[in-house]
Amino acid sequence: MSENNIPDRLNKKITIFTNQLKTVYLDDLESVILYGSGSSAEFVLNHSNLNFLIVLHNFNPATLKKAEKIVNSFPHFEPLFLTQANINSSLDIFPIEFLDMKENYKVIYGQDILRNLSIDIKNLRFQCEQELRIKLIALRQLYCKSSSHKRLLLSVLLKTYTSVLHILRNVLRLTGKPAPYKKDLIIHELSRTLSINVSVWQRILAIKNNSEKIALKDIDGLYAQFIEELDKWVEFVDKL
Repeated sequence: MSENNIPDRLNKKITIFTNQLKTVYLDDLESVILYGSGSSAEFVLNHSNLNFLIVLHNFNPATLKKAEKIVNSFPHFEPLFLTQANINSSLDIFPIEFLDMKENYKVIYGQDILRNLSIDIKNLRFQCEQELRIKLIALRQLYCKSSSHKRLLLSVLLKTYTSVLHILRNVLRLTGKPAPYKKDLIIHELSRTLSINVSVWQRILAIKNNSEKIALKDIDGLYAQFIEELDKWVEFVDKL
């Protein structure tokens, strides 16, 4: 569990946000938990959203509607409303998401419902493989239909790259390796786990960070190389 690393003015907004939720939900509000980059050193002002787990004792559409005005008053806040029962029944389906929550979080109000969550590693392996295969299929389908649309390929490649690295962080967890947060460190650990073309991963990261430009004529090749790299990881996770 980490301390947050955000400016005082945003911490004040978090307090206001929490107090408004307490006013609306009273005793039905069990927990308000800040998780993700907002509770770690990775928070970037004007770039990172603030993610909240809002745990209620009971809720339905009418209950959720009570929070509409509050949620819309904080456009950079991303609240996820669940009950304890919802969480317990979702651990086998969304192990990545709950492991991520447990990795960096801060209890703003109420119970620390994340501390004792138990996540089965078998479910983590299944989710990693499933999501990687979905990404791979989608990339192949797009390439088949739109390989001549270079800018579209690049846009999808950069978006998919980020989500794939997120999944592969959890593959590192499966292998018992460190699972760093920063993308360049993830790539380094991945290269120690499987024989990958590191230059492909580094180049996409550089393009994503706007530290390198890519010519339209080179997008097709980079896209195809990433498909090959992703295919290696799908096969690797399948055999874990």
